[in-house]
Amino acid sequence: MTEKHGKRYDAIAKTVERGVEHAPAEAVKLVKAAANAKFDETVELHLRMGVDPRHADQVVRGAAVLPHGTGKSVRVIAFAQGDKARDAQTAGADVVGADDLAKRIEGGWLEFDVAVATPDLMGVVGRLGRVLGPRGLMPNPKSGTVTFDVAKAVKDAKGGRIEFRVDKTGVVHTIVGKASFNEQALLENLGQVMDAVNRARPTGVKGHYIRSAYLASTQGPSVKLDLGQTMALAGRAQA
Repeated sequence: MTEKHGKRYDAIAKTVERGVEHAPAEAVKLVKAAANAKFDETVELHLRMGVDPRHADQVVRGAAVLPHGTGKSVRVIAFAQGDKARDAQTAGADVVGADDLAKRIEGGWLEFDVAVATPDLMGVVGRLGRVLGPRGLMPNPKSGTVTFDVAKAVKDAKGGRIEFRVDKTGVVHTIVGKASFNEQALLENLGQVMDAVNRARPTGVKGHYIRSAYLASTQGPSVKLDLGQTMALAGRAQA
C-alpha cells in the first residue's frame, strides 16, 4: 500500500497534535510554520456545519470582504451600460460590456474570476447560466454581485471579497489569506469570515450552527480551532 502523504507532509504533521483545539492565534502560528512549500500557500478555513444542505432553508451561502485581501490578483468583469459602465471602469473592472460581453463569453472566453452585473442586464446575463453557473461565476443578488452599485461590487471583488457556500456534505470551505500574511492580518481576516458565516445563518437551522472549525495551508496539516474563541473573533470583526 502506498503512503497517503509524502515524507514532507508526514514530518510537518508531527508538529500538530491531532484532535487538540487551539486558540486562533496559536492555530495561525502553527499553520504559518507548516506552510513551507516553494510557493505562497493559501490559508484555508473548513467549517463543519450543523445543517442539512438537502433542505433549501438550511443552505449556508454568503460573502465577506477580507480587510487584508486574499493575496491574489482577481480579474473582474462587469455587465453594465451607460453611467454604470463608466463607474465599473473607474472602479477597476478588467472588462465592461453588455450584449457584446455576453457574446464573447458564449464564444468561449472565460478569462476572469468574478462577474458582476446591474439588475437591468440580468436578462442578458441569464442566457449564460449554463456556462457560468457550473463554474460558480454567475452573478447573484445574495452574494452582492447583482447590484446597481456596480462600483462597490467591483472594488470589493478586487480588494478581497470571497464567497462561500456549504457543500453537499455540510462543510463550508473558504480562504482567509496567504501564509505570507502576518499573524494579525490572518486573524482579522478570519474574524471577518466568521462574522459573515454567522450572518448567513439560515432560518431553518436548529441547535448548533457551527460544529467544528479547522485551519490549514494548501499543503499542510489541518489545525483544529477552539470554536468558542474563534466565534469571539467574529464579534470583534468590523462591519
